[in-house]
Amino acid sequence: QVQLVESGGGLVQVGGSLRLSCVASGSIFSFYDMGWYRQAPGKQRELVAGVTSGGNTNIADSVKGRFTISRDNAKNTVYLQMNSLKPEDTAVYYCNADGGWDAYGDLIEYWGQGTQVTVSS
Repeated sequence: QVQLVESGGGLVQVGGSLRLSCVASGSIFSFYDMGWYRQAPGKQRELVAGVTSGGNTNIADSVKGRFTISRDNAKNTVYLQMNSLKPEDTAVYYCNADGGWDAYGDLIEYWGQGTQVTVSS
């Protein structure tokens, strides 16, 4: 079983920056595609950014140019650097580990508890 622990959320002013971290333990981190999702009040959870086990990245249009995702396999950690923050970035941010499906057809996926990001206007 994989355990994911997020940190780095908090209060920030418009235009400020935060860096979120997600540390994984309990399995082989390098096998997993990692992602950051967020969920704002009254909204569905959405993908913000992802990075595959091979290092390819995908960033949502709404945050492109402001957010970057990276991973450090040696530290079992994935990061989300958030710059030029806007009020609409306010949400709970969740770390996700996706290992695809196992040999029996079961999805291998884990979620962290989430960390609150609040951008003041």
